[in-house]
Amino acid sequence: MHSAVSVTPAQLPELLLNVATVRPVFVWGAPGIGKSSLVRSFADSLGLDCVTLIGTQLAPEDLIGVPQITDGRSRFCPPEMIARDEPYCLFLDELNAAGPDVQKAFYSLILDRRIGAYELPPGSVVIGAGNRATDNALARPMASALANRLVHLHLRASAADWFTWAATAGIHPWVLGYLTERPDQLWAPAPKTEEPFSTPRSWHMLSDALHSWGAVPSEEMLKVLGYGTLTPVHAAAFCGYVKIVRNSYGFEAILKGEAGWPREPQDRDLLYYLAEAFRARLVKELPASREHGSAAARQLAFRGKALLIELAEISLEIAQTILAEDEDGNPVLPTWFLVEAARDLPRLAAARA
Repeated sequence: MHSAVSVTPAQLPELLLNVATVRPVFVWGAPGIGKSSLVRSFADSLGLDCVTLIGTQLAPEDLIGVPQITDGRSRFCPPEMIARDEPYCLFLDELNAAGPDVQKAFYSLILDRRIGAYELPPGSVVIGAGNRATDNALARPMASALANRLVHLHLRASAADWFTWAATAGIHPWVLGYLTERPDQLWAPAPKTEEPFSTPRSWHMLSDALHSWGAVPSEEMLKVLGYGTLTPVHAAAFCGYVKIVRNSYGFEAILKGEAGWPREPQDRDLLYYLAEAFRARLVKELPASREHGSAAARQLAFRGKALLIELAEISLEIAQTILAEDEDGNPVLPTWFLVEAARDLPRLAAARA
């Protein structure tokens, strides 16, 4: 399920406060962006215990309970963790990943706030959460009867909200410093293959691993940690950033001609990072129209073409990433710069030969 309207982590608590207290809510979102932790924090803010039921780990009888004979009649006894006397937050995690029979078992609990003869205490809230089918996560189509019983909120990752949280969460300085420069890499779509990918959760895991390491990890171990938690391209750039932090080697020196692109094979991660910084600089400072460019922008464009030639001599593949289109096939850099690059690069290359 997708929606044209989405909310950030900072907006979600207010919505839950005003909606989840009167109607059951379902929070949609990609893996690793903080759905579960936000629901638990919301329950804490209300002073409610948060009881989590994971849809993929339940059978219908886990909700309905087992029959008990009383005075010659049978009645179903719901499990103790649900049948509470005090109000609480019932969090149905991975609800849309549950099987059809389990989803049906939730109907009366979600709509009527009851299971058999047991009713949720007044003041209780019911919140569900799950991933979308397009996230390459385990998700089943939600029956219309169930979907119509829920208020649907679509959560998106927000770098601004993450930085607000990270300021007091003890995030490792390397992670915080890198994402300050590249907030666009806080989250990446789930890949179609089985490999790590960047999310707020995976960056947090990397931060925890770096803190746990104690001493500064070697370059080899840093790569193991980075590639074990992040999207491969992000991992390479992060390792390059750390190498810069360790050695005070930055893109600014290359732009000014005070240093060249690193050429050693063992510095390939550093080269990836510097190329990413180069591309980000061009995207940020080159105007959409050449006529509206300042003298500084024209100088950057001229210097940028020369740097592209130098980079291509080391790695044509990395140089091509500077000019690459986005995932939808649209140019990222201004069209006028791409045209000039295509026209001038052969001449510049010949002059260097």
